[in-house]
Amino acid sequence: MRGLRAVHRAGGHWPVWRTLAFLVLGLGSFVVLSCGFVGVYSSTLRWAFAVKLSLDLFLVPMLVGLGRPVTLARAALGPVGRGRLERWATSRPVRLVSNPILAPLIGFVLFMSFVTPWSFTLRTSPAIGVVLTVLVPLVGLLMILPNTEEAFFARVGGLLMLEFVFVFAELLLDAIPGVIVRLSGQVLDQHAAAGAGLPWFPNPLRDQQLAGDSLWFIAEIIDLPLIILMFVRFSRTDATEARSFDELTEDEFTALSQAHLGHRPTPPAEG
Repeated sequence: MRGLRAVHRAGGHWPVWRTLAFLVLGLGSFVVLSCGFVGVYSSTLRWAFAVKLSLDLFLVPMLVGLGRPVTLARAALGPVGRGRLERWATSRPVRLVSNPILAPLIGFVLFMSFVTPWSFTLRTSPAIGVVLTVLVPLVGLLMILPNTEEAFFARVGGLLMLEFVFVFAELLLDAIPGVIVRLSGQVLDQHAAAGAGLPWFPNPLRDQQLAGDSLWFIAEIIDLPLIILMFVRFSRTDATEARSFDELTEDEFTALSQAHLGHRPTPPAEG
C-alpha cells in the first residue's frame, strides 16, 4: 500500500486489477492455504501436505506475480532505492533461482522428497513447517518473476527459446514424483498417519495415493499458464527486437554486423 501511495503522489497510475490480483488472489490464496483445510491437516494428511506444498510453490507466486510487485516497487522508490532493487535483481542468489536451467529442477527435487522417509519429517516438524511456509512461496516467486516482470528481467529471444525447451522438460520431470508416489504399493515414508482414528481419514496407503494424484495433477496443470505467459513474453520480446533493428541506419547495421563477427575484415575478391 505504501508503494501505491508513493506512485499516486508522484502523479502516476497503477491498475486496480493488479492491486486486487496481488492482495486478493495472491496473498488471499496464501492465507487460505496456510490457515484453511490443507494448512490445518497438512501435518497429518499426506495429500493435504502435497496440495499445500505444490500450490505454495506454483500457484501463489503466479498470482502474486500478476500484481507486478517489483515494477510497483521500482516506480515508487527513489533513485537510491531503485539502485538497490536492481542490485538485488542481478545478485547471484536471484539469478541462480530464476535461471531457466535450475528453476525446473527445484520443484523436481522438492517433490522427490515424497518418495523418501524424509517426507514424514518435513510434514510433521513444526519448525520445518514454518520454514517451508515462508521459503517455498518466496522461491516460487523468484522462479516466476522473469515471466511476470519481463521488463525488469529482460532476456533476449534466444534465451527465451531455451526456456521453452526447459519448460517442456519440466512437464516431464514434475510428473515423475507424482507417478512414483501414486503407483507405489507400500507407504514410502514408513509411518502410519497420525490421528488415523478419525473416521474420514483415508488409510496410509490411500492417503499416499491421493498425494501422488495431487502432485501429478497440480504440477502438470500449473505449467499451462506458465507456457502461455512465456508465449506472450516471447512475442513481445520478438516485436521489440525487430523494431530495434528496423530503426537502425545502414551504417549502424553494418557496424553491428562487424561487431557480431568479431571485426573480421571482408576477404578481398579473387581475380
